[in-house]
Amino acid sequence: MLERIEPGMTVLSSTGEVFTVSERLAAEFEPGDTIVANSQAGLLRIPAREQQIASDAVTACAASFEAMDSVSDAQIVSFFHAFASALADDGVWDRIVGVNAADVEAARARGRSTTRLAVSEAMRQNMIEGLRGWATTPSRRDAVLEKIDHEGFRIELVGAALGIVAFVFEGRPNVLADACGVLRGGNSVIFRIGSDALSTAREIMDLAVRPSLLGARLPEYALTLIDSPAHAAGWSLFLDRRLSLAVARGSGPAVDLLGSLAQSAGTPVSLHGTGGAWMVVSAGARAETLRTAVTRSLDRKVCNTLNTCCIPRSGAARLVPELLAALAQAGEARSQNFKLHVAEDSLDSVPSELFESRVRIVRADGAREEPQAQPIALTDLGVEWEWEESPEITLVVVDGVDDAIDLFNEYSPRLVASLITEDSAEVARFWDRVRSPFVGDAHTRWVDGQFALAKPELGLSNWANGRLFGRGAILTGDSVYTVRTRFVTT
Repeated sequence: MLERIEPGMTVLSSTGEVFTVSERLAAEFEPGDTIVANSQAGLLRIPAREQQIASDAVTACAASFEAMDSVSDAQIVSFFHAFASALADDGVWDRIVGVNAADVEAARARGRSTTRLAVSEAMRQNMIEGLRGWATTPSRRDAVLEKIDHEGFRIELVGAALGIVAFVFEGRPNVLADACGVLRGGNSVIFRIGSDALSTAREIMDLAVRPSLLGARLPEYALTLIDSPAHAAGWSLFLDRRLSLAVARGSGPAVDLLGSLAQSAGTPVSLHGTGGAWMVVSAGARAETLRTAVTRSLDRKVCNTLNTCCIPRSGAARLVPELLAALAQAGEARSQNFKLHVAEDSLDSVPSELFESRVRIVRADGAREEPQAQPIALTDLGVEWEWEESPEITLVVVDGVDDAIDLFNEYSPRLVASLITEDSAEVARFWDRVRSPFVGDAHTRWVDGQFALAKPELGLSNWANGRLFGRGAILTGDSVYTVRTRFVTT
């Protein structure tokens, strides 16, 4: 154990980079702390206290996973029903809402985004629906997935629990219900949630999760919350080699860092970072279809919200006004103005007064006066706009659908691609050429596990860092399993 570090000391990362200890890092270091060299973030200090919190939580969760072997499916189903009933209890929910309101107020005071933090009746109902859905979902644990018959024997591929699944989420309280779906297959779960939502998570754990675990006679720490607001607790968690899967959701850089830490420990990862949906409009698209698709794609800001719209030059005179009208409608639905970013080579397709007028735009740190439209470099087409109340997108005018596909493949995070067209040949070409795991022909907000698959999602993966191995880009509780192979004499 290091007692101290000195300024100027060098530390080698697992990928070969050399980093130098700064005076500030040397001053902050205390005996027992760990220094981690990371190619993306440089030198990270993990205080001994945060290491202990994470390690103790994983130890408890690991013991619970071992105990899950003797738990029946009926007990797991009972847990889901009990958790759902607790959330349906108005007295319980009112207490959760009260704590969440304080979390939201504190986050706003710090200039933090609260679009995903605030609980609502709709969120409550989605959580309840998701939990009840898991109760009726068949488990892959001990299920024979495939049989191969031979003379005198049979090979069976049998589903089995994967192990400890770790989640690091941003301030989104409903993930406690979403991610517990991995219990359906006999796994155990450990959470680290953003500091903005930590008090809300504690309340959900105390009032709903723990009583439901105990009532169903499941291991006490089958769902474990790391009770620390420090990022270092999440870093330490993802460096723990006892994990079977590490899942991270949040902002792009934070998710990338967490993923690299888990991978350095040899743990498989499922990363859900940069989002922002793209919509490509064909020259022959109907105005009404475009308007409906845009407004439905801008109901609120999440990862599958419309972010970049590509309109063909040959149809710009007709279609850009329709897009602007839809943007205005989306803003009016929230009693707000809209914000438009325009690619530098597309400025002449937008009325000049939009660049000259200043309007009230609501940001995480409050409202401010901004130009309603601003130029943006072509290389920034993939920037995801994290808006609060004022719908915000990028417009780029293109030569045609193929040009838009090229821009998507080069600049987007490769998440959601939607084509608005009446031409079936364009639809086929779009599907063949666009490098996206989620492709549609209408609004972009359909990319959601509970909406599309009727299952609560644990997160959506883009293709920014390549295609996924052996699974779809929607991670759900029942997709977290392993396969055992059994020889049976016949």
